[in-house]
Amino acid sequence: MVKALVTRPKEDAEPVSRALTDRGIAVMTEPLLRIESVPGVSVDTAGLQGLLVTSANGARALARLLPDRTLPVWAVGDGSARVAREMGFVSIEYAGGDVGSLTNLVLARVDPTRGALLHAAGENVAGDLSGCLNERGYRVRREVLYRAVPATGLSPELCRALQAGEIDLALFFSPRTAATFATLVNDAGLGEMLARVEAYGLSGNVTAKLNGLPWAALHRAAEPTLAALLAAVDENGRPS
Repeated sequence: MVKALVTRPKEDAEPVSRALTDRGIAVMTEPLLRIESVPGVSVDTAGLQGLLVTSANGARALARLLPDRTLPVWAVGDGSARVAREMGFVSIEYAGGDVGSLTNLVLARVDPTRGALLHAAGENVAGDLSGCLNERGYRVRREVLYRAVPATGLSPELCRALQAGEIDLALFFSPRTAATFATLVNDAGLGEMLARVEAYGLSGNVTAKLNGLPWAALHRAAEPTLAALLAAVDENGRPS
């Protein structure tokens, strides 16, 4: 059976694993980032007209801090919107999966005179959403609510699987996860074991971090969504 490596944080790996299992693909999960709440933070909603969410972890962090889930949410993509909905937020719109499309969604749908926006962010962010919107007359408050702590080594189970040639596909969803994997697989002396593995990246920013590894093939999703990444797996065929 074909086996895929899923590198997402534990909280986000389940829907990916389920979708791959439904395709008859075995799954090995290796969370390369651990999500931690920033201690002592709170969210003041006074004067806010809505919330900006650029990751599923941002939605989860807001849900931990906000008993009232009625503020509108503008999410970066379908995955973060799905988690926001699961967390109980009731008014959600989502963009095409990147900061540029979220910026355009806000410009089209949000009146800057009706109040400030809060961006639920991690310590490391892709793009400058707050800066882009502030330049256009919005008041955006960026609050760091969580941090992503990278793994310091590959698990013994993954090392054994790579050495045994058991991994056929590897899926990557963020530049930081991809960069962490590249560093750790080289540190473990296992880079050459990737020559039979096909890698799939959510975006060009992700695949750029994987370019230096000797993959059998390196594929990029047509757009930065889980559906598009899974479509790339389907379209490019799977090793047998």
